[in-house]
Amino acid sequence: MAVVLTIAQQKGGAGKTTLAAHLGAVFAATRRVALLDIDPQKSLARWFALRVGAKAACALDLADVSGWRLGGELARLGRSVDLIIIDSPPQIATDARVAMRAADLVLVPIQPSPPDLWAAEGTLALAAAEGRVARLVFNRAPAASRLRQAMTEEIAERGLGLLTQSLGSRSAFASAFARGLGVTEAAPRSRAALELRALADEIIGVVT
Repeated sequence: MAVVLTIAQQKGGAGKTTLAAHLGAVFAATRRVALLDIDPQKSLARWFALRVGAKAACALDLADVSGWRLGGELARLGRSVDLIIIDSPPQIATDARVAMRAADLVLVPIQPSPPDLWAAEGTLALAAAEGRVARLVFNRAPAASRLRQAMTEEIAERGLGLLTQSLGSRSAFASAFARGLGVTEAAPRSRAALELRALADEIIGVVT
């Protein structure tokens, strides 16, 4: 069966969809990967359509079913790929619960700020209720700041899991996404690509 990575966050602007896309692209270089877009905005599906037009080198599959068909689609994908990445809806609803229940890891992107952490609390609580492993990841993060350090310390004090590797606020991520590519494809030697590869390695370390 495939490893399932569910990306979830209730707060808008945390970069949930772009993170799903970039992780999909970097993992597709070495694995069979399927993306599952169950966010009603369908931004990941739109990125995938751009990707098809760009004729990206790394093959990815995409499904965007939801509702009563979601469980069956997860089972179908799990038989044909190594990794499923789910872009989940921001609302804690039935689809979000199914996506979390299926997850080997729930990844919660936040910017290093109190509102993002507050918004993540509901997601973390749902993951805990479903008995799932969850990790926070700093996304669109400044390289260093007093606020970031304070947030890192607060997360540690509260016993919440935070991945060591973060993704910076870098234009390369947005530029690649706008072309239907991952940053490791569009700018493979960039600092952004190095960060993403390191994050992918850390994620694999958590789920294996």
